[in-house]
Amino acid sequence: MSSSPLSKKRRLSGTETKTGSHCSSSNSVRTDLYVLGHDAMKRMQISNVLISGMRGLGVEIAKNVILGGVRSVTVHDQGVAEWRDLSSQFYLREEDLGKNRAEVSQPRLAELNSYVPVTSYTGALTEDYLTKFQVVVLTNSTLDEQQQMGEFCHSKGIKLIVADTRGLFGQLFCDFGEDMVVYDTNGEQPLSAMISMITKDSPGVVTCLDEARHGFESGDYITFTEVQGMTELNGCQPVEIKVLGPYTFSICDTSGFTDYVRGGIVSQVKMPKKISFKSISSSMAEPEFLMTDFAKFDRPGQLHVGFQAIHAFQKKHNHLPSPWSQADGDELLTLAKEVNSAQTGSAKLEQLDEALIKKMSYVAAGDLAPVNAFIGGLAAQEVMKACTGKFMPIMQWLYFDALECLAEDEGFMLTEEECRSCRYDGQIAVFGTKLQDQLAKQRYFLVGAGAIGCELLKNFAMIGLGAGDGEVIVTDMDTIEKSNLNRQFLFRPSDVTKMKSDTAAAAVKQMNPSIKITGHQNRVGPDTERIYDDDFFEGLDGVANALDNVDARMYMDRRCVYYRKPLLESGTLGTKGNVQVVIPFVTESYSSSQDPPEKSIPICTLKNFPNAIEHTLQWARDEFEGLFKQPPENAMQYLTDPKFMERTLKLPGAQPVEVLEAVHKSIVTDCPQNWADCVAWARNHWQCQYSNNIRQLLHNFPPDQLTSSGAPFWSGPKRCPHPLDFSTSNELHMDYIVAAANLFAQTYGLQGSTDRAGVIKILQEVDVPVFTPRSGVKIHVSDQELQNSNSSVDDSRLEELKSQLPSPEAFQFKMNPIDFEKDDDTNFHMDFIVAASNLRAENYDIPPTDRHKSKLIAGKIIPAIATTTAAVVGLVCLELLKIVQGHKKLESFKNGFMNLALPFFAFSEPIAAPRHKYYETEWSLWDRFEVTGMQPNGEEMTLRQFLDYFKNEQKLEITMLSQGVSMLYSFFMPAAKLKERLDLPMTEIVTKVSKKKLGKHVKALVFELCCNDLSDEDVEVPYVRYTIR
Repeated sequence: MSSSPLSKKRRLSGTETKTGSHCSSSNSVRTDLYVLGHDAMKRMQISNVLISGMRGLGVEIAKNVILGGVRSVTVHDQGVAEWRDLSSQFYLREEDLGKNRAEVSQPRLAELNSYVPVTSYTGALTEDYLTKFQVVVLTNSTLDEQQQMGEFCHSKGIKLIVADTRGLFGQLFCDFGEDMVVYDTNGEQPLSAMISMITKDSPGVVTCLDEARHGFESGDYITFTEVQGMTELNGCQPVEIKVLGPYTFSICDTSGFTDYVRGGIVSQVKMPKKISFKSISSSMAEPEFLMTDFAKFDRPGQLHVGFQAIHAFQKKHNHLPSPWSQADGDELLTLAKEVNSAQTGSAKLEQLDEALIKKMSYVAAGDLAPVNAFIGGLAAQEVMKACTGKFMPIMQWLYFDALECLAEDEGFMLTEEECRSCRYDGQIAVFGTKLQDQLAKQRYFLVGAGAIGCELLKNFAMIGLGAGDGEVIVTDMDTIEKSNLNRQFLFRPSDVTKMKSDTAAAAVKQMNPSIKITGHQNRVGPDTERIYDDDFFEGLDGVANALDNVDARMYMDRRCVYYRKPLLESGTLGTKGNVQVVIPFVTESYSSSQDPPEKSIPICTLKNFPNAIEHTLQWARDEFEGLFKQPPENAMQYLTDPKFMERTLKLPGAQPVEVLEAVHKSIVTDCPQNWADCVAWARNHWQCQYSNNIRQLLHNFPPDQLTSSGAPFWSGPKRCPHPLDFSTSNELHMDYIVAAANLFAQTYGLQGSTDRAGVIKILQEVDVPVFTPRSGVKIHVSDQELQNSNSSVDDSRLEELKSQLPSPEAFQFKMNPIDFEKDDDTNFHMDFIVAASNLRAENYDIPPTDRHKSKLIAGKIIPAIATTTAAVVGLVCLELLKIVQGHKKLESFKNGFMNLALPFFAFSEPIAAPRHKYYETEWSLWDRFEVTGMQPNGEEMTLRQFLDYFKNEQKLEITMLSQGVSMLYSFFMPAAKLKERLDLPMTEIVTKVSKKKLGKHVKALVFELCCNDLSDEDVEVPYVRYTIR
């Protein structure tokens, strides 16, 4: 999986996946905790980090590290804020010019995370001072400083990161010492598989059940549990394996062990890995590069020399090469040749790429927010790796460039621009003033103001998007929760419960007061098309998605294709991130490629045969919906909606009986009068789920049951359960009763209680009926069997229920359905899920899990971390700069995928929009037929005229015509219906068939066609845009 692009289901931005900020306040969990795990978080909390250089790159690294949560951060700088810093240093303002950068940034950085003390330091970095830190990050430093401090840190075991950006170029170096231990090299969950056979042999061969491939690789370490027979393997020290096939692998010598009988689970064990780094001086001469772009295979070696040449230029002149200066370009090239000829090791190049070195010189004075965001995200992740030993560090040099951002024509040169002494100087140095003016005029629509949305807004403010006659419109219907704060960096604790879009807009206005930004609180979708209508979209220059679900992404993609607007699409999942750029008439769209569907858990596994904690958690979630959400909803519909009965009786199969049974239970049999009734209900429900149902299952399938082929029924993925006995002294049993009784009480609007002694008193009075398993109860063993069983509907029971339900008028109470919310620790929701899941796990001897992991799985939390988000958004904004300049060549654009844990990067050209053809006309998804509905005489086109138009003008015979889900015409339509429609205007047919009025905001309709050509062959053709206003 590691290098495959993120699946669309998972291509998420953490926008609305809610989790929280770690700390002493127990009711918030951090998403980076989900990515890093508890041990790694503990190691991070003993690390003091120094970040030197508070220009754009330094502040980006500091922001991400502080959000990540280390023990302390010290920001260091001896320089003062200048105009050129403002193009990317988002915590400097114009009134700070001339003040020390570290001192100005410190209070603004300190607000990001109240658990990380942030101090500023403006003195010299002496060796004595450096010893206070576990990790040192140098940005904006000279080569001499890097080497001098690098050697000192290497000798003292202090971990060093050097990060630099020069215009469109970036550099990153890591030295974590000679004895760095990595505890988890890839960040993936350890794999496990069920065993069907183990041979007695040297080496022994393990065969897994053929339900799914085991997924192990040779060299992995594994251990065993629950093996029957060959028990010597259970809990053994981790064993190295050799993979023999998708279901088999060999282990150690098993010839002396007991015979294998059955069962067993094999689990992967993450083994610590020791790696050794060279110091910066020895690594300069013999560099090891991490490739970021395989299309630029020889680039790292060239940039390695180029960066040294820039240092040499700076040392000589005390400034960087001037923007687009021919003379400085020639001098840098001379210096690069000197640097190269002085090399002794593998760093020496056979040939310098002279054009590349000159381009480095032209843009080296630049300071670009998106490049800083990318390198800053990566550098901060390396700080986390240095602190925790989680994930594989960069070995040891990484170089990056984004030269595709420059103008597309080959010999392009800017003149030596005078800097305007304005906040965009760092950007003008690279792109000139013309792009700056274009950026100011852009109108962009940002959908989502979560983790990715916040980062995008920060970059928009820095590059000056919509900072003139243009505008940025951001919409997000969510409010800020405490759990958002650890990665949605524009929000502060005082903003909790405010709207995300407004708060984010106000925060970036502080960063660049000239940005024009408007916040909306709308969900994008068909129901807001009267707001985001033709006029709205036609006035845009482009759209950026910062969404967390595929449906909304697909919807925005369709809108962008229809209005022919560029779309910037991105998402993250933990350390993985991806960027996709959609350009009208050039690339395919987001929806062009689909991911395989996700595996869901079979119903029978959930109902009767769970074998993993995921199964019991999903069961507990279903239980929550089926007890506290569906029944109150159905009961309220029965009591308030006169058509409810009619609708219910039309449902297929046994559903009418099931729904009415539930309503009858809610308002008659189970309806509680007081708190004691709620406790009694919870106690009886406990009995039913954890004792009676299990006893019935064991009555149907006794522990020693054999299948028709003579194999044990309870084997492989089927774990044999045992019933539980209730006890008020069992903490977990009481957790369940208290949570279930309180939730049940809430649905009826009754007052609950957390007084356990009082609950125990009530429980002593509760009468629990004695249960005897019954014969003739059918339990389905597989989903196939379940589907084939089509339970017969019991009409007499249906009539009985209808007669027993009281008439809605007679009822005067209100029931409250409960929506699951995992982030409030006082609402009993997670208490119920954890208890229900762990009790069921105990039934089936599945190891229980803690609240933290339960919340992750049951809440379907998609972990988001600041580092990946920053890096991904940096790449998105580089694509934005290309779009604004009007780049047209496919090869200028880059789709990107990264996994910072591995670390792995892949950039590729976007896929071109697929071409189709009818007659001699070529078309792609961006093309369409334009038909004007209003004719010169002021009358609208009829269906007959529409069909004739295509026959005469396009030589196409329409066989079917539809609009949305409405079929307007087909060649097999009954003659009478056809006759009635042929002479009606098109819009009239649409309103008639769809039974919906056309809103005033609708200027055009979309028709889909099926056509035959003159030779009666079926041809694929574009859609029709039919203009009516």
